[in-house]
Amino acid sequence: MCKRLRSLLSVPGNYEPGPKNAITDVPNVKVGQFTIHDADIHTGITLIQPHELNAFQNPVPCAVYAGNGFGKLTGGMQVEELGVLESMIGLTNTLSVPMLMQGLIEYYLETCKGLVSINVVVGETNDSFLNDIGALTIRPEHVKEAIKNLSAEVTEGAVGAGAGTCCFGYKGGIGTSSRKINMKFLNGEQAYTIGALVQTNFSGNLNIYGSPVPNGVRQMPQGGSCMIVVATDAPLDARQLKRIAKRGIAGMIQCGSYLANGSGDFCIAFSNYPSNITPRDNQTLKTITVLPDERINPLFEAACETVREAIYNSLTMAHGITGRDGRSVQAISMNR
Repeated sequence: MCKRLRSLLSVPGNYEPGPKNAITDVPNVKVGQFTIHDADIHTGITLIQPHELNAFQNPVPCAVYAGNGFGKLTGGMQVEELGVLESMIGLTNTLSVPMLMQGLIEYYLETCKGLVSINVVVGETNDSFLNDIGALTIRPEHVKEAIKNLSAEVTEGAVGAGAGTCCFGYKGGIGTSSRKINMKFLNGEQAYTIGALVQTNFSGNLNIYGSPVPNGVRQMPQGGSCMIVVATDAPLDARQLKRIAKRGIAGMIQCGSYLANGSGDFCIAFSNYPSNITPRDNQTLKTITVLPDERINPLFEAACETVREAIYNSLTMAHGITGRDGRSVQAISMNR
């Protein structure tokens, strides 16, 4: 039976999770998914909505960090240049990136009057060990289904973009977690939340909080990829979010990844701190609120903690799959 990590052991760390222990503990963040499990097809879509407003009309500060750039992260260059996210973040399999892009573009064309261009952000991992990736199953209409499914409840394991992924030789998938951080300022105390969602499809030498766990059968080539999305409601600018994104990759390494040559490992970090969401049509001088760098260490630590637990949840919540050409990947053993 699939279980979240916290039902199996005591999780170390200095910060407590939010009520759902999910990226959606960050206020107004939602996740929508679409999944296909059918014979040789095991794949899907996972969407992360940064807030309840239209993301194109109300962009948020954002940054991208590549732990290893062997992969496709469309839209990442403009995020790097401008420091903002103007679409939902989409995740899928490698060859379905164009279809997911098209579906998101169609959605924003329908919802944004006069739209002539948009930078949609779509990441991927290669699920071809279990999924017939060349069948090009994902279509733009499936994106609309994922948008309809946007919710504060996040399903983990072999779902959405993680339907056909593998991790440490076991079945990987979608995992999520969150942390609450209380900070004291001269004018009082402020609570912030940081959350992560991961699409795990990578190799390495698995450990659970430092205790080695034998890897599953190494049937698939060493490499794979991991997509990490970190969200927070703390007031951070793009420069600071890039620093947070680096710690997202650090959390992945702590699990046992060595960022293999063929692994595309990216972290996208954004902040939806309300007063920093500036409407696109506001052409006046912009004033944003940022946390002093001297106070950012708790967020760094919490980012590592939440990414690490999200990766473990992607393993413990996944069920085994028999997919393309009869290939099977088992779930990690709960007893182990």
